[in-house]
Amino acid sequence: MSTLIRTERHGDVAVAILDRPPVNALNRDSRAQLLQTVRDFVADPAQHALVLCGHGALFSAGSDITEFSHGRQPPGLADVLTVIEQSAKPVIAALHGRTLGGGFELALACHVRIGARQLRLGLPEVKLGLLPGVGGTQRLPRVIGPAAAVELIASGREVEAEEALSLGLIEGVFDGDPVQAGIGHAQALLQAGREFSRPDSERRIAPSAAEQQAFEAAAAEVLRKGRGTDAPATCIAAVRAAMHTPLAQGLAEERRLFDALEQGEQSRALRHLFFAERAAARAPDSAQGQRAAPFQRAAVVGAGLMGGGIALCLASAGLPTQLIDPSEVSLERSHAFIEQQLQRHVASGRISETERQATLARLRTGVDLQSAADCDLVIEAAPEIMSLKKEIFGALGRICQPGTLLATNTSSLDVNAIARASGRPQHVLGLHFFSPAHAMRLVEIVRGEASTDAMVARALALVRRIGKLPATVGVCNGFVANRMMGKRTRQVDRLLLEGATPQEVDRATTGYGFPMGPLAVTDLAGLDVGQKVRAARGESLPVADALCAAGRHGQKTLAGYYRYEPGSRKPIEDPEAGALIQGVATRLQVPQRRFTEAEILDRTLLPVINEGVRLFAEGVAAHPGDIDVILAHGYGWPAWRGGPMFHAQQIGLAVVCERLSQLARELNDPSLEPAPLLQELAASGGSLLTLPRKIWSFAAGYQTPT
Repeated sequence: MSTLIRTERHGDVAVAILDRPPVNALNRDSRAQLLQTVRDFVADPAQHALVLCGHGALFSAGSDITEFSHGRQPPGLADVLTVIEQSAKPVIAALHGRTLGGGFELALACHVRIGARQLRLGLPEVKLGLLPGVGGTQRLPRVIGPAAAVELIASGREVEAEEALSLGLIEGVFDGDPVQAGIGHAQALLQAGREFSRPDSERRIAPSAAEQQAFEAAAAEVLRKGRGTDAPATCIAAVRAAMHTPLAQGLAEERRLFDALEQGEQSRALRHLFFAERAAARAPDSAQGQRAAPFQRAAVVGAGLMGGGIALCLASAGLPTQLIDPSEVSLERSHAFIEQQLQRHVASGRISETERQATLARLRTGVDLQSAADCDLVIEAAPEIMSLKKEIFGALGRICQPGTLLATNTSSLDVNAIARASGRPQHVLGLHFFSPAHAMRLVEIVRGEASTDAMVARALALVRRIGKLPATVGVCNGFVANRMMGKRTRQVDRLLLEGATPQEVDRATTGYGFPMGPLAVTDLAGLDVGQKVRAARGESLPVADALCAAGRHGQKTLAGYYRYEPGSRKPIEDPEAGALIQGVATRLQVPQRRFTEAEILDRTLLPVINEGVRLFAEGVAAHPGDIDVILAHGYGWPAWRGGPMFHAQQIGLAVVCERLSQLARELNDPSLEPAPLLQELAASGGSLLTLPRKIWSFAAGYQTPT
């Protein structure tokens, strides 16, 4: 067994250093070594205080989540915490960096906590559909009170050093080395003769009427934000137990609640996405080991909403960025937008005024494409017009220096055709940002048929540098996200033709967990946007096109599928829209009927699932888990549902096939027949989620491992 807990002695002060890089996760071996270290300290009369620290960039990111799938082996972290709390000699946690989950719970069991100025404390378990399961819901309320505790636990947000100090989570802030700070604090405590016979965990909470009222108000806000998901409500129940029971009883209730969540479908879905995100962010096999030289200077061509958002991301990440557009008006508007967003970030505390000024200093604007000549990264964000994009890339291919990564932000056009127009297709790929680019986390990296491994590796490094989540996909119409959700768009239009109302469709979708219904989203984005794309492809949607023809473009015209009051984004049922839809149905002689919520969900979800399986079979997506990540972060698929591939597995692939076949018959639509791979897995009892990740070779295309 390797040494995961390093120990030192400094006179009568012992030091235990968590040393399991890169995040000092508390797995079985590190727990066992830490437990023995604490026991040795307790038994040694020459050691009067123990300092716990972490080696590297942080104290500890918490428990090793991989053990969730394989079963946790003793000793548990709870065993370590009990020995720490029962020590009559002080145990001091000197915290630095991000201290999360089980690492935070370990600190809560210590008698004293101090924190580095850059400390960030948090309990993120709720984001995995869980609650802190090693005393966090019981000890934290005893330290900072139940109202503040339930907000931190149920939100999963991180607390910086100054707030931690004001809340009473730490009793001092230090600069410099955690080991030396911890030793100094321990020696000061010993000299002061401070008693530690009653640790925080022995406090009984007897909330006053005002404190009880504050807790109930905080709990109500937690439930509102939780949108009916299991974990936030369960966090409230656990903190309530801390308010009314002794620690031992509260810990038992916490464990019972944790186990119920861990076994639930929502937590399984969220943990699936957690691992899928990390797999999607890794470079394809052929790009592994490629040295991703960092970019020095970037240019963004196109100063619309997307271009301005991308430029903001790049400049905020420290890249000198040139924003280029032939229109001075567009450049001024985009620069004002960037300034506004940065000011909002300052007001919310996300960045300092100094950081705002530095970001603006890295941003330049200009009308001449020649200003991209000295950049090693150029991202095109011009309108979705193929001839325009080819013209831009033809010019970039001539003026840019060798080795420059040329990326298009197209959401659906042929990346290979754009790449060929540059004359250097090996340096071209897609970087498909989602709107609004500065806020949406996902970026589809679209590898072209000629894109080199080195360019893919550099693109992955760039996306991570700007704080976003990459997923590498292949070239096809709409890539992964838009191609899949295009299937929903067609079914939604057809549902309206057949008699479903916009309210019924949106209500079924939000009931499933989407933050907005598809028709409210379309009103927000603008019906004319989608209509222009369809027109360029020679496609149509009878209802959507009719609304556009009537000048109903959504919120911008105060009328789309719904109507809107001036200055309001609240959709209001509109009889005029209903009459227009009915007129289209009558003209096309489409029979009318009523739909149940289950029928609407089948029509809007199952075709999306089917298309996802096809995308994997075609090699556009490397793994079904990547598809789940893309839909969750690109289209708001509820994370606690795990994504379309996870959802299909939960329904049962045989059931999915049966329902798709039924829809294909009812709608006389052969495209709805189950994909061959889906039928094969259903017949064999196989799983989408355990399929091997496809290996991408830029010379030979996708190859499935044998």
